[in-house]
This record gives sequence, C-alpha cells and structure tokens, in this order.
Amino acid sequence: MRAGARNLITDVAGLAVGQAADPRLKSGVTVLTAEAPFTASVHVMGGAPGTRETDLLAPDKTVEAVDAIVLSGGSAFGLDACAGVMAGLRAAGRGFRVGSAVVPIVPGAIIFDLLNGGQKDWEENPYPALGRAAWAARGADFALGTAGAGTGALTGMQKGGVGSASAVLESGVTVGALVVANPVGSVTTPGERHFWAAPFEMGSEFGGLGPDPRGGLTGPYESRKALLAQGNTTIAIVATDARLSKADCQRMAVTAHDGIARAIVPAHTPHDGDLVFAVATGAREAGGMDLFHIGTAAAQCLARAIARAVFCATPAPGDPLPCWTG
Repeated sequence: MRAGARNLITDVAGLAVGQAADPRLKSGVTVLTAEAPFTASVHVMGGAPGTRETDLLAPDKTVEAVDAIVLSGGSAFGLDACAGVMAGLRAAGRGFRVGSAVVPIVPGAIIFDLLNGGQKDWEENPYPALGRAAWAARGADFALGTAGAGTGALTGMQKGGVGSASAVLESGVTVGALVVANPVGSVTTPGERHFWAAPFEMGSEFGGLGPDPRGGLTGPYESRKALLAQGNTTIAIVATDARLSKADCQRMAVTAHDGIARAIVPAHTPHDGDLVFAVATGAREAGGMDLFHIGTAAAQCLARAIARAVFCATPAPGDPLPCWTG
C-alpha cells in the first residue's frame, strides 16, 4: 500500500473538494462532491452529533446516491451550509429527479466552533453563503490545516483543522479520507511531540518523528480545550473508487471509526459527535476480500488525515490554543 499522487481524498478519481472560510468568524465549510451522484452511508459513534439528511443513508432507505456531503463549522447554524451547496447543485441541474422537480441530495454534519475566539455576532446566518462559495471552489487540490470547516477547529491540546490522506491498494483500488479534527481528546501523546497516529504515517506526512518511545501512556489525559468549551466533534468522510452497496459503505464507515480511536485519545466521548460518512464512486469492481482491505485502509487513512490536520494548522490572531510545533 502506498499514498496516492496527491495524498488527498481526491486521489479517488472523480471526487472534488471545495472550501470556503471567514477568518474573522474563525469558521468555514468543506464540501465533497463528484462528477456524478455517488453511493454513501454513515456511522455515528459520538455522543453529541449534529447532522442533516443522514437518515436516508441507511441501507434500507430509498435514495441510492447523493450529490455532495458537507462538513461545516458553526454547530447547528452550520447545517444551513447544505442549503448553499444545494443551491449550487440546483443551478447546475444536479439532483434527484421526481417528475419535473430536481432535488439535490446533500447530507451534512457539523463541528462546534462557537467558542474559538472568532466573532460570532452575525445578524444573518453566514453558512448558506459559505456553502455556496465552497461548492464554487471545488477541485482536485485543496488546503489542509486552517482551512474550510477546520478554520476554527481545536483539539484537546492544539489547533485542529482539515486533514486528508489516501492509499492505493495492491489491487489498484484507491481509498481516501477527509476529516475535520475538533475533538476534546488529544491528537498527540503526553508532552505534545508525538502523534498517536505515528505508527500509520507514510513518509514524513506529519513530521516523521515516529511513535512515542515511552510506554505506559495510559492517562490521565489532559485537555486544554475542556477548560474552554464543551463543544467538540471529529467529522470525516472516507471514500473509495470500488463499487460498493450502501450496506458495504456503512460497514466501511464503521471500520473507519477505528482510525479516529487510533489518532485521538480519548475518542467517541459523550462530549464529541464523532461521525464518519463513507462514499463509493463505483469505478472499479470489488469482490472477495476487497471490502476487508478497503475498510482497513480507510481506518489507516483517517488516522493519518487527523494527524495531518493538526500538523498543517497555522496560527491566527485570537487563537485560544497553540499550533503543533514538533
């Protein structure tokens, strides 16, 4: 297994990511879309999720494919970013056709970033416009760290952000992950130098320092963020170019949550809304043990993406937590 050419989720052919942010607000939106509707499902393991249109992603629900998935800041206000993305899709003639009507299908999830030092004194909800702008900015390349929905993200000890990573399997199947890391738990081991995800690092994608050589890292675990706010969440998308059913995608999402637990300690807490969407474009046939390998790669890509989100974060005025410095 090796990283894809970009080491981004867009190494899965046909996928595009768009981002928009407001530095004054310290928040933003990240959207994943594709050239055509794609199969998707979701699995939630955190105790405090914020979501839109996720029920339809269950394997027994009617809609078979979606047009985009939105990751947003703004807590419940940020769910309106989906409306902005829907507007962009509708203008492009994209969506689920019901007679003469066209309805874009855009599930989404949010992080809590309302207490991150940004100015939240708006009179009109800014997230629909940010969603529309993120849709318009879609492409194969996009920024990591302090960008999009990760602009104001915070982890337990440092700034969080947007992260991504990819892997190409021996079969030729590509797997990728996109994440907004905003947990109450820490992405680094005690001392803040080494990443919990270090055993899965490819090359020096998040510093190349390797695993923490110490043993007995069993806590108690400090969280500077817990002293600032109780709102958290890590939200992610894992994707593959394999042909998977909605049930297969749901299993991929379940397995990918292992990546959160490997990269964040503690994870899936009552104060986090940890959630993973899983996406399949269907460009390659899959069978046999493929789902086994795809799920394993998805978890590893997600762990790497979380570390990259923190590694790539950059400082901004008013930040309540520092950036990782190695």
